[in-house]
Amino acid sequence: MRRGFYIGRFQPFHDGHYRVVEEIAADVDELVLGIGSAGDSHSTHDPFTAGERIMMIRQALADHELTVYAVPIEDLDRNAVWVSHVQSMTPEFDVAYSNNPLVVRLFEEKGVRVEGSPMFERDVLEGTEIRERMVRGDDWAALVPDAVAAVIREVGGVERITQVAETDTSIDE
Repeated sequence: MRRGFYIGRFQPFHDGHYRVVEEIAADVDELVLGIGSAGDSHSTHDPFTAGERIMMIRQALADHELTVYAVPIEDLDRNAVWVSHVQSMTPEFDVAYSNNPLVVRLFEEKGVRVEGSPMFERDVLEGTEIRERMVRGDDWAALVPDAVAAVIREVGGVERITQVAETDTSIDE
């Protein structure tokens, strides 16, 4: 059995993430999805809680044949021990998937095999773009799996990000 690891903030889990999971599924029997920055929520950068992101992932991948474990990973501001931290929080895995140069370096230094993960339409399928569309009132739902859009609506995600994006200063200040 071959198990892979793929980390992301998944703020929110979007069609690009879904397609990466589909690509990785061709190489592994099981996939551990690390929910990065698990302690961050209720901001424009990280509007959703770790639990809400787990709901998004479970709902989006419910019909997928791949066994997926979604595991919250708290931030650790000590890069030298980050991989050990990840490994202590997750089931064992054989290969990590990432394009982030720091993440690749950290895993490789700990002897973990790393493969690049494919990227899809990064100009649009990107969390910042989706969150900005939510704040502007533009169409964001077309960029996420239907199940994720349902979770975001259920938790009042658009209302949350819109409210936290507001400022408490007046225009005259």
